[in-house]
Amino acid sequence: MSTILVTGAGGQLGQEMKAIAAAYPQYDFLFVTKNELAIDDFNEVKNYFSQHKIDWCVNCAAYTAVDKAESEIDKAYLINADAVANLAVVCKEYGTKFIHISTDYVFNGTNTTPIKEDQLTDPIGVYGASKLKGEQLALKNNPDSIIIRTSWVYSSFGNNFVKTMLRLMKERESINVVNDQQGCPTYAADLASAIMQIINSNFQLPTSNIYNYSNSGIINWYEFATAIKELTGSNCIVNPIPTSQYPTPAKRPQYSVLDTSAIQQTFNISIPFWKDSLKKCLSLL
Repeated sequence: MSTILVTGAGGQLGQEMKAIAAAYPQYDFLFVTKNELAIDDFNEVKNYFSQHKIDWCVNCAAYTAVDKAESEIDKAYLINADAVANLAVVCKEYGTKFIHISTDYVFNGTNTTPIKEDQLTDPIGVYGASKLKGEQLALKNNPDSIIIRTSWVYSSFGNNFVKTMLRLMKERESINVVNDQQGCPTYAADLASAIMQIINSNFQLPTSNIYNYSNSGIINWYEFATAIKELTGSNCIVNPIPTSQYPTPAKRPQYSVLDTSAIQQTFNISIPFWKDSLKKCLSLL
């Protein structure tokens, strides 16, 4: 039986991986939080791998506080870059296949057409820069690493845009949501399924190491919030505003639409439409 180690088990994607594990009885899963395995400690990582036979490592751990990263630079790089290098090195040493989750924030957001994997990276903030460094260290230390870039992640687990909107729509008569940042949400449950499909695909190293994954469709945050309002029957008024009226410590990419054709073709993955996945998540919430 192959063993899959999932780091960041307390996060949105980690918990979604845990939720679908039962559907894959042919695998033995190990789920670890940062308290159970400090991936920023190289010796601890190596010791863990020496004690367990691990065939796959899916790194869902990340420092994701985009605004806080602007002031907690060292912390962001420690988790998003140095810790990734630790996992990549140890995975290579033990013959473990490594899947690492990255982000649309490695791009500057100035595109006008869906972003392909081979486009030049150019992060505009510390979070994106730290995640890009993680990608680079993964590939440098373990050239067989698979990197999946995703965007606008939400889930019935953890904290995310969908849950924030549900809360605000209950508390307030009206809310303001930016309408000039385009992208596509990713339901973490769909991403978890895609990861398992990659692992299950009698994996031979494909021609590329980097793949994009998000749900299909293109929307802005205002449209996302409006869909949440409509699907839940909320009476809250949702007002569209420009980014300039909602200043944050970190700049956000204006355009984060990822071209997902490569992951679909390589691994025969079909990607659900964003609104269908949102309905599924809301039914759980």
